[in-house]
Order: sequence, then C-alpha cells, then structure tokens
Amino acid sequence: MFTPGHAHREQRVDKLNRQAFVCDVYYEVREDAREGAMLHMRMEGEIDGRPFAEECELHRDVAFDFLNVLTQIAVRNGLHPRFGPVLREHGEYDAMFRDIRDKLGLHPGDPVDLGHLPNA
Repeated sequence: MFTPGHAHREQRVDKLNRQAFVCDVYYEVREDAREGAMLHMRMEGEIDGRPFAEECELHRDVAFDFLNVLTQIAVRNGLHPRFGPVLREHGEYDAMFRDIRDKLGLHPGDPVDLGHLPNA
C-alpha cells in the first residue's frame, strides 16, 4: 500500500513466501544547511516477529537508489537476501519513485556525485 510519504508492505508465510515481514517506510525531504535537499527515510516493522527501526538520509542526487538502501536495511535486520527487495510490486515502487522525484525536483540527466552513493 502506498500513499505519498509512506509505503506499507506485508508478507505472510505461505507456499511461495518462506519469510514473514511487515514494514513501513516513511520519507520526507529535509533541507540541510550544508548538503542541501536530503531524502530522509525511516523504515520500521518486524521480520520473522523481530521488531526493527532504522533511519537514513540520501543526498538529492542519489535518492534514486532508495530501494537498494531499504533492502540493505531489511537484510541487516534479518530479511534473507534471496527473497529480493522489500518493495517488489512495481506499482508501489513506481509510485514511490515518482513521488520522491517530484518532491526533490529531479529530472533525467541531472548530474550525480558518485561520492554520495551509500556504501554497501
């Protein structure tokens, strides 16, 4: 389920899914006096019944990498990497990507400072 500024994802164990999780991602644009516009994200929920919560910030020019960052947070908190990204539904991902791009005023071809990419 997606609404601007928030995505909710829930997966129960069944024949296809072998790991349960519930997560909420909240995001907003914050102005940093030194760095400029930053995408602030908070991800919280439960993976296999264990609660977690983490926050991060991405520079405006690398905010497109948000799914990678969210997946890394989920893996650090117990999601098995072989199960893929948390936001698997293209509709949810596309809507979130559009909303983030609009909030940050991003356009195709905008320059990227590779030094801003988060470390894996």
